[in-house]
Amino acid sequence: MTIAFIGLGNMGGGMAANLVKAGHDVLAFDLSPEAQARARDHGCRIAASAREAALEAQVVVTMLPNGAIIDAVYTGDILGHAPAGALLIDCSTIDVATARKVADAAQAAGYGAVDAPVSGGIAAANAGTLTFMVGGSAADFAKAEPVLSAMGKAVIHAGGAGAGQAAKICNNMLLGASMVATCETFALAQRLGLDLQTFYDIASKASGQCWSMTSYCPVPGVGPETPADRNYQGGFATALMLKDLNLAMAAAQDAGAPVPMGHRAAELYAAFAEEGHGGEDFSAIIKTL
Repeated sequence: MTIAFIGLGNMGGGMAANLVKAGHDVLAFDLSPEAQARARDHGCRIAASAREAALEAQVVVTMLPNGAIIDAVYTGDILGHAPAGALLIDCSTIDVATARKVADAAQAAGYGAVDAPVSGGIAAANAGTLTFMVGGSAADFAKAEPVLSAMGKAVIHAGGAGAGQAAKICNNMLLGASMVATCETFALAQRLGLDLQTFYDIASKASGQCWSMTSYCPVPGVGPETPADRNYQGGFATALMLKDLNLAMAAAQDAGAPVPMGHRAAELYAAFAEEGHGGEDFSAIIKTL
């Protein structure tokens, strides 16, 4: 199968490489010459533009920074240029409204379309162990599932168009708020004189257990290896967490949903990013406590 892959950044590069490993012919494009070179090294063919990539494709996968860019690429380079009946899979994390807008436009132009944002980070993108949350019709999900399975360990149908994005921003709002709570808990435990490894051994087996503690502990040398053990480098950048929290806040406002913990997490991450920590892993927020 010929798959166009548009957007070869930290996540997209590994995802495209895994499609090649699965036996697909991947025609890739990115504005960065360095990203193009890495994709070529992993077996992708390189297109001169997003439009050129889409021209040959039975499936078009996009992994781009925001909804405005997705809208522009769909409108200018994919719709009317990809072959009739092609399946469009957007793996970016964008706002729900734009996800539904581009899906409606794709359907009206005769394409299948799903939104399929991911969870798992760069390591999972490289390893092919991402989780995909997919919005779209049952028929389009069935077409997308084998493609996404080449890049992930779990592919879950969340509902209609935009449901994948809704699930992603809800999940990441929970992640952001729980990481802040995990960080402040470890800071309190230390001030109370507890050995942090001992506290981890207790809390990770008690009612306070959560993913932010047991799989992504923000304290160096405690639990499995995490970005905290690499001076908070790599992993999931604070700037990206803030982006997702802002998407969640906008969605909550549109839905009339009160989200006080999510709102406070967004405020804390905004302040942390403004202090120059946007490139550090989001668990580095423990430094403020």
